[in-house]
Amino acid sequence: MTYASLKPVSKAFVQRKRLIFVRAAAVLAVLLLLLTKPALAEGSDGHETLEFLGFCLVLACVAGRLWSILYVGGKKNEELVSAGPFSISQNPLYFFSTVGAIGIGLLYGSLVAAAVLGVASFLIFRVTARKEAEYLLGKFGPAYIAYTKATPRFWPNPLLYRDNDELQFSTRALKRTFYDGLYFLAIFPAIELVEYFRHTGLLFPAFITLY
Repeated sequence: MTYASLKPVSKAFVQRKRLIFVRAAAVLAVLLLLLTKPALAEGSDGHETLEFLGFCLVLACVAGRLWSILYVGGKKNEELVSAGPFSISQNPLYFFSTVGAIGIGLLYGSLVAAAVLGVASFLIFRVTARKEAEYLLGKFGPAYIAYTKATPRFWPNPLLYRDNDELQFSTRALKRTFYDGLYFLAIFPAIELVEYFRHTGLLFPAFITLY
């Protein structure tokens, strides 16, 4: 996709649609958790290593989303934000959310689950990013085109980092993003609980083993 092919629109992308996509992905993740089990046994070195890496990625996701919202909170779709995390990626919030999705798969102890959740998140946010790009192109025109030419669409390039002298942020948006981040962190005890129930026989056996 090139931004020259985008058609400007006058209305911002309806976030409710994005939430529908995200909730559908969450349902699939729950089914994955209940119907499958990781090939690496709980407590094994391989399983513990994946859990540790997954937890690190989830923490990076939460920290990255909070960092991003410091710059865009309260100004999303109203101002063209190009400083901080938005100077190295056009969609840092979506990037860090995808990192979190991969982390959840690793917390589960499965490389396949990490790949599936990561790809699903990437595709969902790609659709959302395109819709938002169409709106921003219509609102900011040449300034937005110049920004997209200078900034990677998704994968961050730290060498492009630049910042503002002053930072004004929305405490309300920061608080909301913090609570959203708790959902990512809550996945870890949920996975541990399911594994415990399955080990004690309180939960039906898994149908599929994931590596």
